[in-house]
Amino acid sequence: MNHDNQLLDVLTREGVLLNVSVRYWRAHKKLQAADLGLDPNDVTDRLISLGHKKLVPKEALASFALIESRAHSLVDANTFPFMGGIGHFLPNSKLQEVNSKLESLRHEFHRAQMTFLRDYADLRGDAAREWWQAAAKLVRDPDRLVATIEDSFPRPEDMGRYFSFATHLFQMSVPEGVPQMDLITVGDQQAIIEARNAAAQEAAASIRQGTQTFVADCVATMRQETAKLCDEMLGSFRDSKCGVHQKTLNRLSQFITHFKSLNFAGDRELEEQLEEARRKFLNRPAEAYRDDKRGQELLADGIRALGNTARELSRADATDIVESFGAMGRRRFSLAA
Repeated sequence: MNHDNQLLDVLTREGVLLNVSVRYWRAHKKLQAADLGLDPNDVTDRLISLGHKKLVPKEALASFALIESRAHSLVDANTFPFMGGIGHFLPNSKLQEVNSKLESLRHEFHRAQMTFLRDYADLRGDAAREWWQAAAKLVRDPDRLVATIEDSFPRPEDMGRYFSFATHLFQMSVPEGVPQMDLITVGDQQAIIEARNAAAQEAAASIRQGTQTFVADCVATMRQETAKLCDEMLGSFRDSKCGVHQKTLNRLSQFITHFKSLNFAGDRELEEQLEEARRKFLNRPAEAYRDDKRGQELLADGIRALGNTARELSRADATDIVESFGAMGRRRFSLAA
């Protein structure tokens, strides 16, 4: 088993690929010149952009936009984009927590969908009246424009297909070629087999090459996030009237826990630095720092040093971590053999 295969094998054991899709009716209509009573020949794209217009007020779909934003934020905060965004790598340590929160959002989405469908007829009527008032000021034939708008609303019985909150988990694996025993009696069939085998080999090579870069990028990302947090904490110390706020200390404590749960690659150096910061600076409440100038200075110096270390590590070569991560596969392979 070569190193790239071992690396992918360990990555497969350590997590899954997650894809979350949130779909809802966007209520957009692309207006044409004729909809406004204009001659298309008189409209130039260089000067006039008709574009997509909202069929209903933005607040009518605000609950869906909020749920979608929260779902994407949850995924972004707990995963790493895999190979250009074909999926998001979710470490096993975060699987139950993220699944539980996504399930809660799915139920919230379903409730919002039921409310929207219940009120759809009234919403459609209100939107038509509002559009007529606006159209009367914009075009010579408002009835024509409003009729176009009304025709753009889906029928109530068809609305269900515009809504979906779907979560998919995928196990990573290198694609295999088509077995040579399948469909080889005809020349065209043989050519198809060869083409699919070649495509599978190309995809496998791409995944193997990308896996090492992916692990290194994940390590660098968490180091950068550590440095960013330290900068924000130092800014809070400077701007806060009380100097040290408990929320700021809590952010560091929560980040350390979060880091450990996402540290699937085994960045021991930064994890030890974070644990040392926890021992030194988080064993006392914020109130204890407020009348202790020396304590505040030590805290700020410690956070600054942590940030500088994390920043330097983010620029460093992570080959040793990647190789150590891959070695887990070699050890498991040896034990299995």
